[in-house]
Amino acid sequence: MFRENMATDWLGSIVSINCGDSLGVYQGRVSAVDQVSQTISLTRPFHNGVKCLVPEVTFRAGDITELKILEIPGPSDNGPYGDFQQTDLGISGVGFPGSSSQNGTGKLLKKPGSSAPQSIPRRTDMKNQDVATSPQQHQCSKSYMDRHMETLNQSKVFRRRHNSWSSSSRHPNQVTPKKSGVKNGPMKNKDDECFGDNIEEIPDTDFDFEGNLALFDKAAVFEEIETFERKSGTRSRGTPNERSSRYRHDENILESEPIVYRRITVPQASKEFCTDSGLVVPSVSYELHKKLLSVAEKHGLTLERRLEMTGVCASQMALSLLGGPNRLNPKNIHQRPTVALLCGPHVKGAQGISCGRHLSNHDVHVILFLPNFVKMLESITNELMLFGKTQGQQVSSVKDLPDTPVDLVINCLDCHENAFLRDQPWYKAVVDWANQNRAPVLSIDPPVSEAEQGIDAKWSLALGLPLPLGERAGRVYLCDIGIPQKVFQEVGINYHSPFGCKFVIPLHST
Repeated sequence: MFRENMATDWLGSIVSINCGDSLGVYQGRVSAVDQVSQTISLTRPFHNGVKCLVPEVTFRAGDITELKILEIPGPSDNGPYGDFQQTDLGISGVGFPGSSSQNGTGKLLKKPGSSAPQSIPRRTDMKNQDVATSPQQHQCSKSYMDRHMETLNQSKVFRRRHNSWSSSSRHPNQVTPKKSGVKNGPMKNKDDECFGDNIEEIPDTDFDFEGNLALFDKAAVFEEIETFERKSGTRSRGTPNERSSRYRHDENILESEPIVYRRITVPQASKEFCTDSGLVVPSVSYELHKKLLSVAEKHGLTLERRLEMTGVCASQMALSLLGGPNRLNPKNIHQRPTVALLCGPHVKGAQGISCGRHLSNHDVHVILFLPNFVKMLESITNELMLFGKTQGQQVSSVKDLPDTPVDLVINCLDCHENAFLRDQPWYKAVVDWANQNRAPVLSIDPPVSEAEQGIDAKWSLALGLPLPLGERAGRVYLCDIGIPQKVFQEVGINYHSPFGCKFVIPLHST
């Protein structure tokens, strides 16, 4: 096959050798032709467009199906083994038999049934090595080479993208310093060693994620797991068709036993509420509520303790309604909130005065309205004495109340008893002022009957257990006033605290 006169002409030429479907297409520069053994050697070979790991391969004439000369070295080339990286290999492509080289001369040796040659991609920075393998040896390591070359291609694509990102992130006026040293020499820059491999051809095909994911049948795997767990008696982890439970930020996802939502039972409940966590809180009648407070006072929960606890809880709720830390901080000292506290001459009024004292201690401007009476309850007298030590303002006439809207109105005028107070002129005047002020209203322990409420409330605060309040009470909140559990049991109430970590919780109508 290889004649003597052709051997010298082919040295240094770039050729494409088709070895059939089993070995594929090889391309490279001819380094040796042996007429005796009928072999041809290529240096820096490419196999099916991918650079081989070995620097030189040797082919027998019997393995070659088609041989095509892509380029013949000219007289200006440096010997038969000129610089391979300076040759433009992109002039001949796949599927164009007989395409000419740079010199316009192309030779094609073809056997029947051969395929078209493939173009050689340009590569740089390749080093000479002295290892040669036969096509049979190369075929044995083909699978390893393919895997290795795929990893190399992915890393080189990343390096090329890294270089493009680095160049695009430079400042427009930034000057890139020139790199010293000769390429491939001892003074090569470290950056060139890591990122200097230029890639002109990037693989066009991306990794097929959908195709590989389709190989995994999740439904079959979950069905197998569920069948195994059902047979073994273990708890099922769920299937893809099951909807996962949604939990609140304060809920425990590990449930050791079923949740009991009805933990409070009363002899007779006309209305029921529920908390944010779903616990049912039934209402109690005013007679049962009054009996509960009387038994608690007998066991040591005196009126003074109850007033203090109610004042603390009511003031905490009022501070939250006024804006909490967003409103009450040293930077907003010029925007102190104003609260109008409307109190009557009874225990409910004493609860309001206690709340006003705590609000004033928290730098809230409190205006306390309390009508003048010849004789006051002892609880009111004690609370007024403490309130007088604060910066709060006390008035007894409606004319002294603010003409402009306030931030919050706290209503403690109404009482469960002494309904005759609603007929007093001062009561009517205060109710008219509150309705015209257009400020939101918070009622503390409002009465059950809506006819006894002269002011519509936006929020209402119940004590211990709620009363069956109507629509005019607004949104109902419940506060813990410190009644022990056994006191509830003594009056016939099976009680379990619904407050959790709080002292004031919202209630929702069921």
